[in-house]
Amino acid sequence: MDFQQSLLSGTLHRRYQRFLAEIELTSGELITAHCPNTGSMKGLVAAGTKVYISKSNNPKRKLSYTLELIDIGTSLVGIHTGRANGIVKEAIAKEKVSELLGYEIIRQEVPYGKNSRIDLLLENPAAQQHCYVEVKNVTLREENNALFPDAVTVRGAKHLDELAKMCTKNCRSVMFYLVQREDCDYFSPANHIDPVYGEKLQFAIVQGVEVIAYSCQLTPQAIYINKPLPIRL
Repeated sequence: MDFQQSLLSGTLHRRYQRFLAEIELTSGELITAHCPNTGSMKGLVAAGTKVYISKSNNPKRKLSYTLELIDIGTSLVGIHTGRANGIVKEAIAKEKVSELLGYEIIRQEVPYGKNSRIDLLLENPAAQQHCYVEVKNVTLREENNALFPDAVTVRGAKHLDELAKMCTKNCRSVMFYLVQREDCDYFSPANHIDPVYGEKLQFAIVQGVEVIAYSCQLTPQAIYINKPLPIRL
């Protein structure tokens, strides 16, 4: 996924009220940017950290700037959860995800389950089985391990339940963890942060849900899926 224009760089002063970040641009201007991440962003938001932001020319937006990447030294980290679906969709369409080949149609935000929407619905007219793909953006790292979630997520647990139910309806269900950083060797559920989510993931796997994790290659110009990561439960 290419950014529409190269990102601007700056220095993070603080993240506050969850969705706001105070950033000093290289010009010295202090701006408020939208922070599109509902998680804790543990380990990423120390004052003085170098960040990259995008700027919108849409006059209807309250905030022109959006926080996109954080430079933690060992890697850039993509914190914009809203970009995860597009990154995965593009990778599947370009046949970069070996586990999800052979699907001609990719639809986004399709209603399913109980008041839910699946991130990606993969279809092949010649096949009888649809593939439901739920995408989660992963930013937390401990040692060399990518972890999800970084905060308790009731919504995330509900998504696992919905995926498990689809397995009983002759559908393929996939939990896709998009690790938007380059410094992780494998993926695990963060059981010490949200043990309920970890239990739900184990149950979903028993029901037939497949678990996939991929790391990303990130620059201020683009984000691409890089390589699959082993799963450690």
